[in-house]
Amino acid sequence: MARWEIKNVRFAGVSACVPKQIVKTADYDIFTQEEADTFDKTVGICERRIAPDDICASDLCQAAAERLLEELGWEKDTVDALIFESVTGDYRTPPTACLLQDRMGLSADCFCLDIPMGCCGCMYALVVGGNLLTTGNVHRALLLVGDTALRMGSMKDKSRVPLFGDAGTAIALEFDTEAEPIVIDFHTDGAGYTALHTPHGGFRHPFTAESLVYEDFGHGIVRAPMHTMIDGMSVFAFAISKPPRSVSQFMTDYQLDKDTDIDYFLIHQANKLIVDRVVKKLKLPLEKVPYNLEEFGNLGGASIPSLMVTRIRERLQGGEPTRLLCSSFGLGLSWGTMLLNLKNVTIPELVEI
Repeated sequence: MARWEIKNVRFAGVSACVPKQIVKTADYDIFTQEEADTFDKTVGICERRIAPDDICASDLCQAAAERLLEELGWEKDTVDALIFESVTGDYRTPPTACLLQDRMGLSADCFCLDIPMGCCGCMYALVVGGNLLTTGNVHRALLLVGDTALRMGSMKDKSRVPLFGDAGTAIALEFDTEAEPIVIDFHTDGAGYTALHTPHGGFRHPFTAESLVYEDFGHGIVRAPMHTMIDGMSVFAFAISKPPRSVSQFMTDYQLDKDTDIDYFLIHQANKLIVDRVVKKLKLPLEKVPYNLEEFGNLGGASIPSLMVTRIRERLQGGEPTRLLCSSFGLGLSWGTMLLNLKNVTIPELVEI
């Protein structure tokens, strides 16, 4: 079983940065006003922040990290590890984490690593970063999680265009023998990888002239092999089945009562249809399930940290312990459940660039 109980690691802070540009569904020329209104009502994503072409995920993450370091009062040479989780890195090589080490002025002794895991990225970064810290060999780490996912797809693909927003987040971890354990449970089903897939551009199918040829799949889905595609029905079936079962098993294993033991359930903000169904299947108290997809869309791995910043910031900043149960699911196919016990978390206000 891929489960970790990460001890001696304190979740010290979290921040988020989004582009200033707000795009409403009706702003996309592939939709009529009626279609946009229907989408907003059913999928629940009415607005999203979209970065201009000269801003990458690394820029959004760096802005979030710089603000977080400032409010934490951490000197940059005390950061021992930098993990960048994104599927939209600056280049195929080198790793973007190495570029961020230089841009941010971190020590040459800083351990740097890229992780491209998509919607479960926050949890993957916490597993790796947490395990680096748990023995005390590393004392402080920054986890930068973000994407500019819209530009991976076709702007003629109605099944994908309106779902995603752009954001960058930063999480600060530090070694602390008094910290409550971070518990993370993971699962993978690689047989379903084509449900969320970019056919061309890797070494299995290199970029060729064919990669640029658009095909009309009907129902407003027009894309080329270089674009990321979503098999909506397969993703929906996966998201409302395997992740809820894992959450239920996790709560049973740790004898957690949804009404008395958990303060908030943070569910990856894929879309309202999926989140609502997960909530219903698990019979979660609605007042404990924050949403922010209506104004930010699907933020990939940044989804859960963005919920902390935009919806429960004041609670997490206080001295009262807050217990969070988080569920993520996406590329791979992969899915995870995470238990966090937090208090006195440093959380700057949402950064816009």
